[in-house]
Amino acid sequence: MNETITEIKKYIKELKIPGINQGLKMKIEEAYKLDKSYEEFLRDIFVEAYDVRKENGKKNRIKNARFPYKKYLDELQVDYLPEDGRRKFKELKTLSFIEEGRNIILAGNPGTGKTHMSIGLGIDACNKGYKVFFTTISSLINELKESRSEKKLYTFEKRFGKYDLIIADELGYISFDKEGSELLFTFLSLRSERKSTIITTNLSFDRWNEVFNDAVLTAALIDRLTHKSYVINMNGDSYRIKETKEWLEMTN
Repeated sequence: MNETITEIKKYIKELKIPGINQGLKMKIEEAYKLDKSYEEFLRDIFVEAYDVRKENGKKNRIKNARFPYKKYLDELQVDYLPEDGRRKFKELKTLSFIEEGRNIILAGNPGTGKTHMSIGLGIDACNKGYKVFFTTISSLINELKESRSEKKLYTFEKRFGKYDLIIADELGYISFDKEGSELLFTFLSLRSERKSTIITTNLSFDRWNEVFNDAVLTAALIDRLTHKSYVINMNGDSYRIKETKEWLEMTN
């Protein structure tokens, strides 16, 4: 029997089926003991292999998304969010915006839960099978510039076109030169109404020109990004300060 199990394991390894090799001998002995039919035994080991593959898929999607840290929606203190965020949270949590190719723009002062909410939505999307990528606006522009200089811009845009959701964090912390503004405009326009993008920003729309330094381009970008999108006012008291106060109260 041991030789047969060794041979089976070899074939499982060649076929690259995770979740079967571990404890195979014990599973076979259990099947004998419980007098399971061949069909039941095969079903049970393949169900386990399927569950392992599914779990590995979730982990890989989260890893490949390159989140700076993990924040989950069930950790989010919804009551601490600004009013507009609280009101729309339940709908956003369904992730229907991804299927519909709609954008989300979270705009408001620093510390109100914008990044936490966007990462939480991103991790939920990974767990539901969507392909997600997280980046800051400044990093994205640097990658776009490098791709253009290496004549790989088309390949870069094609690769990013495969993501169901891109989270572009921190619009407004630095301004761009003309090249950066144009590249970002083109990149985001290509995704418009096809794939979802979440943008977090500390600037209201009337101040976006401070970043892009081109009134015509800024107006065109805002028009495309906001069409059929969720624009959420995240101005309010600092979420982080509220969390800190609650933690201090618990420790005293």
